[in-house]
Amino acid sequence: MAGVATKGSSLINRLLVQARPQLDVFLKYAKVELTPPTPGDIPAIRQSIGNIVKSAKTGSYKNLSVKEAWLNTLVTAEVIFWFYIGECIGKRHLVGYNV
Repeated sequence: MAGVATKGSSLINRLLVQARPQLDVFLKYAKVELTPPTPGDIPAIRQSIGNIVKSAKTGSYKNLSVKEAWLNTLVTAEVIFWFYIGECIGKRHLVGYNV
């Protein structure tokens, strides 16, 4: 029984050593990407929303390259999907609400 425990602990130690670089990369990006906006970010957010509204009014979205349009479509789809996932989590059901 002691042999199994030592093999198990050595396996876990090797797994942790191998996973450490990937975990460090994840934590590096998580600190940057998963933080809420700071009050200093609000003017930039307002400006980008203004740019979106201006491009919708002037029709400059028609001049996007296919790559930019595809990227914008994927970002929009991601936002919509996360919204629906949040809805499912909030109502605790895939379909409908408990009445």
